[in-house]
Amino acid sequence: MYNDLKHDGDILLNRDDTTFDAQVKPGDELTVIFPDERSDDEVAFSDHPINIIYEDDNWLVVNKPAGLTSVPGPSNREDTLVNRIKGYLRKIDSHDLKPHLITRLDRFTSGLVLVAKNRLANSLANQQVAKHQIEKYYYAIVDGVLSNSHAIINRPIGRVGDNFRREVIADGKNAVTEYWVKQSVSDITLLKIKLHTGRTHQIRVHMTAFGHPLLGDQLYNGPLDRGIKRQALHAYYLKFHDDLSNVDREFKLDLPADMKAIL
Repeated sequence: MYNDLKHDGDILLNRDDTTFDAQVKPGDELTVIFPDERSDDEVAFSDHPINIIYEDDNWLVVNKPAGLTSVPGPSNREDTLVNRIKGYLRKIDSHDLKPHLITRLDRFTSGLVLVAKNRLANSLANQQVAKHQIEKYYYAIVDGVLSNSHAIINRPIGRVGDNFRREVIADGKNAVTEYWVKQSVSDITLLKIKLHTGRTHQIRVHMTAFGHPLLGDQLYNGPLDRGIKRQALHAYYLKFHDDLSNVDREFKLDLPADMKAIL
C-alpha cells in the first residue's frame, strides 16, 4: 500500500503538496490520496446479481448463495462472487475495481461475506483478521444427537499428501471450534458454531471427526438423503469494527429456506 501511494498517490500537508519525510506538528491537517485500484485483466466482470446486505464507500457485506464459488480458480474464472462484485463496482462507476474478500466461504456454504472496496479498508480489515477480532457465527445441521449442549473442539487440522480433503492429524495446524446445540429433531441437530481459528473446511472436518458430519456434505461423508443438496452450513452472523468510521458494524441473517425445511 505504501509503494502504491508513493508512486501514484499524493499526500497533502495543510492542503499543500508535501514529501513523505515532512515533519507533522500538532494541529496540522494531513490528507492522503490513494491511487485508484485499476481492473485486473485476469479477473473477468460478471453481471450476475449480488445480494447486498450493507454498503458504504469502504465496505460491502453480501449474502453469498450456496453453490457460488468465492474467488476465481481453475474450474471457474468467469462467474464467482469476486467476478460478480467486480461487475457491480463497474455498474456503479466505482474508481476502485479490485474487490477484496475479507471473509470467504466454501462454494456450497451460504451466508455473510465481508468485502473491502479499497486498499485501505482491506489493510485495516486484514489486521483484524490476523488478531481474530472479526466475529463470525454459523448455523450447521449435523447428523445425530450430540451428548453435550456446548463444547469446544480443539484438534489440529491438516492435509494428507495432495488430497484436497482436510483431516484431523497430529502434525496439523491448531484448530479450535466452539458449538452450542440450538435444536434437535429426530436424529439431526442444529448447531450454532463459532470459529476461533480459520482453517480450510474447519467446521466440516471437526464435526466429521467428532462423529457428526454435516448433512449434505459429500466430501466429508455427510448423509445425502436428508432433503438438502449441499452441506448444511450458513454464515449467519458477522461483526467487525469499522476503523474508518470508528463504529462497530453487526449483521445477522435468518436460517436459509433449504435448512429450515429439513428441521
